[in-house]
Amino acid sequence: MEMGNAWEPGKPVMSTLALRALLAFLDAGEFHLCQQFIVHNPTRLPSPAQWVNIERSRVKDSFTHVWWMSPAERPKADNRRVLKEYSQAMLRLLATQKYNAGKRPSEHHIGEASFLKNNNGAIPPNVLTLSNTSASDDYLKYCRQYNLQPHPARMPKGLPEFFVKFLTTQKNLVLDPFAGSNVTGAEAERLKRRWLAIEPQEDYIESSRGRFSFSR
Repeated sequence: MEMGNAWEPGKPVMSTLALRALLAFLDAGEFHLCQQFIVHNPTRLPSPAQWVNIERSRVKDSFTHVWWMSPAERPKADNRRVLKEYSQAMLRLLATQKYNAGKRPSEHHIGEASFLKNNNGAIPPNVLTLSNTSASDDYLKYCRQYNLQPHPARMPKGLPEFFVKFLTTQKNLVLDPFAGSNVTGAEAERLKRRWLAIEPQEDYIESSRGRFSFSR
């Protein structure tokens, strides 16, 4: 579940509604909180405008929370499906097979062979940096072609892509109960998963057909 930050009306202080909502969801659904993610959008416009742009007493709010919840303590997941490319430093280490082993100030003890195995990528952090600036993707082209109003709050494709890969395998069923422009469904189909999307507004359903123009 993704939830943005909120501010108290007329005050330069943050609302705790998102945190209280998380606890309520966990209690009501008897869920386990598997992990918390941060989705950082470096291109997000400065907000809240009153406190950031006018009074200059706060910095811009540029991230949302994503809470991964499950009724099971060990749900299906495999971080090998979302590995990142190795850094140049790590590639050099793998090539030379040399690094400084031993105890670190953090109390971690790095073994002499701990980082010598090539795992075909690095384990990603729980901070996802995703910009959302596309102005010419298939979805928007479709909306312009058929004179449809685009959904005003479209998520970046990388967000559902990450979790679909991380938590499912091919032919699994992916459900999005708040589909909007159906980014999740399109990514699920591209990744060869089955999907089900729920969206009450017919105009958003019609515009979401543009998400699947890559298959036509």
